[in-house]
This record gives sequence, C-alpha cells and structure tokens, in this order.
Amino acid sequence: MQNHKPKPNSENTTGILRDGANAAWPICLGYFPIGLALGVLAQKAGLPWWAVAMMSILVFAGSAQFICVAMIAAGASTPAIILTTFVINLRHVLMSSALAVYLQRISRRFLALYSYGITDESFAVNLTRFREGGWDRYRALVVNHLANSVWIIATVCGALVGQFVPQGALGIDYALTGMFICLLVFQLQGRIYILTGLLAALISVIWYLLIPGDSYIVGASMCAATTGYFLKRRHRRSQ
Repeated sequence: MQNHKPKPNSENTTGILRDGANAAWPICLGYFPIGLALGVLAQKAGLPWWAVAMMSILVFAGSAQFICVAMIAAGASTPAIILTTFVINLRHVLMSSALAVYLQRISRRFLALYSYGITDESFAVNLTRFREGGWDRYRALVVNHLANSVWIIATVCGALVGQFVPQGALGIDYALTGMFICLLVFQLQGRIYILTGLLAALISVIWYLLIPGDSYIVGASMCAATTGYFLKRRHRRSQ
C-alpha cells in the first residue's frame, strides 16, 4: 500500500489538523504528566531548564531522556550515557522501516521532518491508521509534532517548577522505575517475552557484580535481546 494523497490546500488543511489532533490527544494526555516528572527529575539532577528544553528538542525520546537523567544523577561517564541512549533508540530504525512502506516516493525534506517526531506512541497510532486506510502523511505529521510540542512544554514546565518540589515528594523519584515497569508488563505477551525479561534481569545482576562500571545496562540488554530473537525465530520454525 502506497500513499498518493495530494498536497493539502487551504480547503482541507483544517480537516487534516482536526484529524491529526483527534488521533494525537491521547498521546498528549499521557505525555504531559510523564514530561513533568522528567523535568522535575532533571532539575533535581542539576540540569537547568534550557538544557532540559534542548534535550527534549534534540532527542525527543522519553525512555532515553529518563535514563540519561538517571545516569547523570548517578555520576555515569559521558561515553556510557551516549552508548546507552544510542542502543535504546536503535528501535527507531525498525519503526521507521515499518512506516516506510506507507511513505514511498516522498521528498527527503518531508521524510526528515516526519522521522524527527517518531516515537513508540506516534508510531503505533500512525501505523494503525495507515493500515486501516483513509490516513495520509500530513495527518501523520500532525500526530508526530503535536505530541512533540506537548512533550517539550511538559518537560520545560517540570524543570521550572522542580525547584519548588521537595526531593522525593509525590513519588517523583519513582517515576522512571514505574514507567519502565509498565512498559515491561505490556511487553510480556508470551513465554518467550517473559523468559527474555528474566534473562535480562539475571545477566544485568551478574554483570553488575562481576564487571565494574555502567556497562551492565547495555550488555544485559543486548545479550537478552539477541537470545530472545533466536528463541522466537526457533519457535516460528517449529510451528
């Protein structure tokens, strides 16, 4: 399936914005409290509001930003932070590949603008809409950048009000752990996924005890993900 929708004009721009906003508002609703929590945590880690704004503008990846802030607060080295966030964000390559089917023969400028706003949530919404039909690249672009705008505003607001929030108040320090527990639970959709999660936990603990530094995060993730891939591949062949 390919996208041959014409370029929008003044007559249908309103409809495009309305459809994109209708699809994006659940994402924005979820982004705001999480973005506030990230901003507060970043402020407590010593980052000024403008640094939080630049992080959200240049990175725009919630999980990577949470991990970056946590590693900064823990005193991790710059190479460890860069490598960790790089590995975490590699999933964007797979998401972009899946969306590329619906974005063929489109200018590189548009693709660059569109790819900047791809996240787990916008990917899921747009991919579903593309598959259902009646969706085009302009509506998908609205979803991406409306969510992006809300995320930037939320993180900056969190950084600005963070100075008025006592350390550890409202369970904010638990926001990172709670978010990843939720993400993990939603991924446990079969025995292979559960086994991969347990393997990642086991490897990370052993790695942490035996090898000094912060490499256990990347090492456990890569080892468990690779093992899970081969287990799933073997399971499919046996069916």
